Amino acid sequence: MVRRAFLSLLALATSVIAGSFESSGLSVKLDDVDYFISPFPQGRAYGKSIDAKRHGGQFGFVPVTVIAKPEKELSSLLQNWAKQDDVWQPGFLDTIILAGLDNSRPVKASYYPGYESQVLPLIKGSQVPSGPYFLDTSTGEVHQAFRLYEDFSGAFIQSLLQKPDGHFQTLSAQVASAAALTIGVPSRLYFTPTKEKPLAGLRVGVKDIFALAGVRRSNGNRAWYNLYPPANKTGTAIQNLIDAGAIIVGLQKPSQFANGETPTADWVDYHAPFNPRGDGYQDTASSSAGAGSSIGSYEWLDLAVGSDTGGSIRGPAGNQGVFGNRPSHGLVSLDNVMPLSPVMDTPGFLVRDPYIWDLANAALYKGNYTSFGNTKPKYPTTLYTLDFPSTDDPKGKMLAKFASDLAHFLKTKVTTLDINKEWAHSGPAKAKGQTISQFLYLTYTALITKQQTKLLRDPFYEDYAAAHDGRLPFVDPVPLARWAWGDSQPESILNEALTNKTLFMDWFNDKILPASSDPKTCSSGLLLHTDSTGYLGDRNKYLKPPALPFGFSNGEISIFTETPDSVFPLGELPVFSDITNHTEYVPVSVDVIAAKGCDSLIAQLAKDLVAAGLLTIPKAGSTLKGGEVLF
Repeated sequence: MVRRAFLSLLALATSVIAGSFESSGLSVKLDDVDYFISPFPQGRAYGKSIDAKRHGGQFGFVPVTVIAKPEKELSSLLQNWAKQDDVWQPGFLDTIILAGLDNSRPVKASYYPGYESQVLPLIKGSQVPSGPYFLDTSTGEVHQAFRLYEDFSGAFIQSLLQKPDGHFQTLSAQVASAAALTIGVPSRLYFTPTKEKPLAGLRVGVKDIFALAGVRRSNGNRAWYNLYPPANKTGTAIQNLIDAGAIIVGLQKPSQFANGETPTADWVDYHAPFNPRGDGYQDTASSSAGAGSSIGSYEWLDLAVGSDTGGSIRGPAGNQGVFGNRPSHGLVSLDNVMPLSPVMDTPGFLVRDPYIWDLANAALYKGNYTSFGNTKPKYPTTLYTLDFPSTDDPKGKMLAKFASDLAHFLKTKVTTLDINKEWAHSGPAKAKGQTISQFLYLTYTALITKQQTKLLRDPFYEDYAAAHDGRLPFVDPVPLARWAWGDSQPESILNEALTNKTLFMDWFNDKILPASSDPKTCSSGLLLHTDSTGYLGDRNKYLKPPALPFGFSNGEISIFTETPDSVFPLGELPVFSDITNHTEYVPVSVDVIAAKGCDSLIAQLAKDLVAAGLLTIPKAGSTLKGGEVLF
């Protein structure tokens, strides 16, 4: 008995000794700015040890500036850094580690007004890029500096740090905030875009329906997050971006299972993100709500990845006044991505800068996307407008002016498209006697309910019941209502919906927007339509119970025809807010559709219109020109 107890104690002691102990990073302040010190060293930069306390260090680290290439004008270099990078600041100048320094002994010098630096030689053969770092004084290795930001709009659901092996871990840091995550971003100085890495250093948020290696996803549902283990691999779409140099900084909130939800009424498991525009209490739109919120809120974020099945990118893009695209269907694999309806699901972006958008498209869609680059396209000379509002109201005037300016740019004229008249004249025989709305009334609802219940709900319910004694998981009202309707319908409704979708697609792509035989033109025309922007959609209003998405709208043209449909921000309108008792500004946007496969034509058009002054790159903030976000 005594021997058994002794052996048990020995085993316990052995397990304690063998316990895992590793750094997950360190949070510090430098000149009152919050930083995270990466736990992963970037390489050795200095060959000797340094007295950390003597050089203002903490926890064995000293803030340093690495200059990896010999520079003649260090003062100009550092002042440029201060303008172009939000991570580097003069607080990193106490110690400079400089390439090409012959003197092995430290020297004192001043390269920035008001700061004196100790200059040390960069170890020969070092591969450490220039930028701000924290030097481990015991090893001479440097660790990347991440600036920490508050996610005050509640756009993110997880803050992440990419590990050297390609997996991700939680970013273990928190700045002062009220119920908000902290996001860390690395210095832009570490990265140089190349042909192989065109997205090098771009900071990207990802909708929480895409799998990332080492990360649990929620799909907007708490039960799902706690039921399933972390993903063992990153899906193709996001891996394409990582391979091109993108830096993933976190997962962003979707509405539950990518079904359309409105704040206050529908978001139960997680709080809906905030739209920064106007009075700060407008609907973000969904389901890529976190993506839209983040691009409208944060200048420190370059790009957000969303998905669009029935408007889930275009709605948030319009409400936040940024660029956003639903691409041609099928451009990239959606393996390891939560499905809503595979025949309509697409991945795309929300972004302020169309130049970044074009680069990101090329990285994501690879061989299925050919950027025009320096090649000038031959834009189509057919320009349709569809259901534009009357020019009697300010929104209508803004849209009409853009259409007119675009026609002048394209050296053509605007043609008003009566799509229902065209349908009645040349539509498929099966649809004779029916309007488009009548013909497609059940199509979208049938596809999303029948496909998602089979692909997601049924295995989810089965797995949850097996783990929880036959119980059902909680699900928000909107998905439940949609799934229940799908259950009430015969299985034949799915095939009928697929048939009707195909008939409409073939008709539209042949009669309305066929492809051009000239690759420099690609599309026979461009079609402009407008979504529900330029109005207030207060998030503090209680709504009726969730309604099913029956019917047809112009926003569904692209989802059925598999054509690219992108949002261009046009400007903003003054609207009186009952919340602030003040006039605020809300965005106005337009959608641009081209022939299937002509995605690059739309992105190039956005770049050319910015260059011509017909579009303006929006800023983050309360207005498209920037400004403090209201709380």
